[in-house]
Amino acid sequence: MKELGFLYFLSTEREDRLRVEAVKEHGAITSFTVQYEALLRGDWQPIVRYDTAHGFAHKDLLHPDGTGEKQPLYLPDYNMAFTYAIQDLKAAWRWYRMGYEEEMPI
Repeated sequence: MKELGFLYFLSTEREDRLRVEAVKEHGAITSFTVQYEALLRGDWQPIVRYDTAHGFAHKDLLHPDGTGEKQPLYLPDYNMAFTYAIQDLKAAWRWYRMGYEEEMPI
């Protein structure tokens, strides 16, 4: 079993990052968390999280009021879900941030 974890900054201002954690056995991902976090009002806020908690790969779209929406990923295995999660967040983090900021109270 091999565990990996790292932070990947998405913006040059270092105010947007991915937090990546995964467990790999015999070349296959057995669990993972890929979370997009933004530095808003002085605190790191989780905005979107992909993970394998609850026994299946899914996406949690988080809201400033503490609620979230769980969306299952219909992919053949965790390797593909892990790759998809990283690619989606690298490509769409600005969109996710904008939506979260629009929901924040003034």
